[in-house]
Amino acid sequence: MVKPVTGAQQRIVEAAEPGTGRLSGTAAQLDGLVRRGLAFRHPRPPHACFLTPAGHRLREGDAPAPPPPPDPGGGDRPAGDGGFRARTGVADDPPGGAARLREARAAWSGMRELRRMTRADGATDRLCGWERQHPVRAAALALEAAGFPPASQEPGGYQVRESPQPDAVQIAPVGDTPPDRVEEAWSRTLTEAGWQVSHHHGVRPPGPYLLASPRRD
Repeated sequence: MVKPVTGAQQRIVEAAEPGTGRLSGTAAQLDGLVRRGLAFRHPRPPHACFLTPAGHRLREGDAPAPPPPPDPGGGDRPAGDGGFRARTGVADDPPGGAARLREARAAWSGMRELRRMTRADGATDRLCGWERQHPVRAAALALEAAGFPPASQEPGGYQVRESPQPDAVQIAPVGDTPPDRVEEAWSRTLTEAGWQVSHHHGVRPPGPYLLASPRRD
């Protein structure tokens, strides 16, 4: 059974910076939040702590989720991701809903902070190293955080998948998707998130799709 947070830890969570979820407190207090899965430490100095999606739920008044199991991959998990797995439109996607959307937006906020802290110019409109290494998850996160439901949730949703073209992913509509959602909404969202987007029309299977690659610096 997960121990409840202390009063001091609760106050730290509630005082987190808006938007970024950055935390302030003693090392012991922050370590306690990390152990509970409510916070994560940025891998680079000064190793600041930020709220995970579970921490954001606690701040909003929802019950916190149990801490995630130890990550056997060490530092493979991104600081801004906090263990969050974006939905790509496949059958085993996590369920949607209002709480899920809050988690997606919290993870996207953390990803933008990771961009800022890992770029020399502090820019947040370009992909960070983790996103370039995991382009399918990165593109899916940008779309989900913008509020677009994937194909696993509605017939007119999308699937994000690998592309034969190097350093690119494919975003394909599934079912009866309005053309303006492909051409405008999805494309605009990805472009604003730092992707270079091109429009294509497939033969097998037929229909429009987007090809997205990291925007060049």
